[in-house]
Formats: sequence, C-alpha cells, structure tokens
Amino acid sequence: MPPASADRPRRSDLPDTAPETDRRTPVDARAPDSRAPRRAPTEPDDRGEPRADRVDREQPGPGMRVPGPRSGGDGRPSRAPLPVAAAVATLWAALVSYLPVAVVLGAAQFAEDAGTVGGAARLGLAGWLLGHGVPVQTDAGPLGLAPLALAMLAVWRLVRAGVHVSRVVGARRNPTLGRALVVAVAVGTGYGLLGALAALALGDAGPTANPLRALLTLALVGALAALVGAVRASGALGSLARRTPPVLRDGIRTGVVATFLLLAAGAGTAGLAVATGGGEAGDMIGAYRTGVVGQAGITVVSLGYAPNAAVWAASFLLGPGFAVGTDTVVRTTEVSIGALPAVPLFAGLPEGPLGGVGGAVLAVPVLAGMGAGWLLARRMLFSAAARQAPPPGWAALLGAAVVGGPVAGLLLGGAAFLSGGPLGGGRLAEIGPSYWPVTAGATVVVLVGTLIGAVAGRVVTRR
Repeated sequence: MPPASADRPRRSDLPDTAPETDRRTPVDARAPDSRAPRRAPTEPDDRGEPRADRVDREQPGPGMRVPGPRSGGDGRPSRAPLPVAAAVATLWAALVSYLPVAVVLGAAQFAEDAGTVGGAARLGLAGWLLGHGVPVQTDAGPLGLAPLALAMLAVWRLVRAGVHVSRVVGARRNPTLGRALVVAVAVGTGYGLLGALAALALGDAGPTANPLRALLTLALVGALAALVGAVRASGALGSLARRTPPVLRDGIRTGVVATFLLLAAGAGTAGLAVATGGGEAGDMIGAYRTGVVGQAGITVVSLGYAPNAAVWAASFLLGPGFAVGTDTVVRTTEVSIGALPAVPLFAGLPEGPLGGVGGAVLAVPVLAGMGAGWLLARRMLFSAAARQAPPPGWAALLGAAVVGGPVAGLLLGGAAFLSGGPLGGGRLAEIGPSYWPVTAGATVVVLVGTLIGAVAGRVVTRR
C-alpha cells in the first residue's frame, strides 16, 4: 500500500546537491565533480606527511571516521625526555674527556712499576678535574695550573652535548633563547654532579679536591659550553646576530679574528723557542728514568700545556710578559728567573732581554691588529657589493674597528687568566701572566692596529 501523502518526505527536506541514491553511496566512492576545487598536491610538508591527507583528516566530511592521534599527540615521533637526553650526552662528554687523561697518567704510573688500575683511575680523575680548573691538593702543595688542551677537549664535547640535546628535545622547532637556556642548565647540572662525584671518589689519600668547588666549577663550564651548542643548534644564534647592530657585530668578529691571529703568533713563537732549546727539553725528559712509555707520557702531558705556552708567548709579545714563580718576570726588556724544576715546558725560556730585537717583536701584535682591520674593510665592502648596496661609510668602518680592540683585550685577558695557576707551593705558587696588564695592552695595541688596517684596506680596495 503506498504511503500517505503526509508520511512522504517533502522535496524541501531532501538535500539539494545529491539525489537519494547518493546518500547511500560511500563518500570515497562518489564520482568527482568537475566543478569542485582541485585537491592540493600531496607533497610532504614539514611533518613528513602529505598536506592533502592532513587537510582531509582535519576537515572530515560526513560519514568519515577521524583517526585518533598517534603517539606524541601531534603526529611527530616520540622524543626522549630532557633529563634522559641531558644525562646521556653529559656522561658521554665526560667519558670522552676523561679516558685520555686516565690512559696517559696510568701509563706513566705503570712505567715506574708502581701503578694499579684503581690508582690510575683515581689519578685520571684528579687530572680530569684539574683540566676543568679545579685545584688539586698534593703533597707538594696546591696544583692549579690547568692544561688548556684538556680544557679545550672538554669544552668541545660539552658544546656537542648541547647540540645533541637540543636536537633530541626538538628545540629547533621553537628557536628561542629560553629553550637554549633550559638545555644548558640541564647539561650543566649533570656535569656539575659528575664533578662532585669525581672529587668524592678521590677520597682523602693522594691528590684530593674540594667537592663543592668541583660541583660549582664543572656546572658553570658545562652550562656555558652547552649554551653555545644549544644556541647554534636551535638557530637562536642567527636570530640574535640579525638583531645585533651591524657595527657591534662586525666589531666582535674583528676582535675574535685579532685574538686568533695573536694566539697563532704566540704559538709560533713558543714552538720556535722550544725547538731552539730542544736538546735541553730532551735532557729533562730523559732525566725522569721512566722508560720509553713513561717518557712518552711526560711528552703527552707537556703537549697538554702547549696552549698555555701559546698564551704566555702572546703575553710576551704584547709586553706584559709572564711569571714562572713568585718575584720572577719574563718579558722582552727584562728576564728575571731563578731555579726552575725540570719541566720540559720551561725549556724554551729566554736567557735574557732581547735588546734591539725586542722592538721588532713588539710590532707583531700591531701587525695582527692591522691584519684584522684589513679583513674587516674587505669584508664590509664585498658584503655591500653582494647586496648591491652602497659601500659602508667611514663611521661604520671605524666604529667596528674601535669595538674590535676591547673585544680582543677581553678575550686575551680571559685566556691569560685561564692559562695560569700554582704549580705547587713555595716559589711555584705563581705561574703565568697577569690578566689585567694583558687586557689593557691587547686593547690598546689591537685598537691601533685595526684602525690602521681598516683605513688601509678601505683605501686600497676602493682603488
């Protein structure tokens, strides 16, 4: 029996866009409408999935089931938590910087037939803490002269730890300084705890270290180094550099270049001095009577202090010089030293003032500053040409050259501070340069040199 007219659906109640049969047809099986907008191409987006598929999921049609979110809540693969990533990266950084010290010092100890595995491990911990600037108490007095080669290795591994932790926690998706600081604090906290544990493991016999001093020192070193890596990995360094005024940015770069040039000159001077006194250094190493393995270990330890010697030589070139004990001084115009221990590092010390050669030696830092200023002028001109912009004015060029002087002074003063320390009690309680004279001298010399080099570079390049 046909339905009554009242029971029949009215035409206005039916959809206007599809007949009755279309409502029973699955959505995916419908014929495409030529008037419908074309779908976006299905190339993958930054999440690694097709854009069109993601749009379909975010805007489902009628009758479609929306899949639930995958693990992670946003379609991205799950990542390790920050504490886990920081712990793994920090442990690896500490292990990589500790093992060479333990192997070298342990080999030197075994060469004297007086070493054990436990003793080598403890001696390696003492040397590892010393490389971070933590003073170690010995029978001969406090030992605080940190080998900068070991410090550079530790800092490099900590920078890489900051990079790895930033990548694991996804800091690059939100490159802010706050996220980089979180990563730095996490790595620094773990590294400080490792330093405190190392100091506690030394115990009371043999070389000892203050656990609180180790905690604070390694936490500071770890946080600063990891911050550099985190800022670079997250991209926050680029955004910070873009917001920095060009004069300040170019001046900082010029100061860094001048610092590296001066340290390179110092390294060359120290290497030439040691090579000149190579026979004396060989006699010092042979006097230890530790065999081939022990002498090789002493040589490696001496190489660990090679960056210290480069900083001392740079201070020598700048004029303030350095000390190799209390009431001693080594500079171009005066050399006053007494009896020194048989340490190969002291084999290249000058025997007296340089005389007339001293003036030529003092010109080396000025030449380094001139080289940095020359590179500054060429870089600014070529950068403007690449951007098809007018060449920079004299104010911008000279302003950047002026900023480079204090930057180089601060960097070299910091290097002088880190390169010194006590080598025991008594006369050897003061080793290395004084950082305040180095800071002042480097600031003045590099400032004058960069101004001369920048003006000369601008004039010659424009021709």
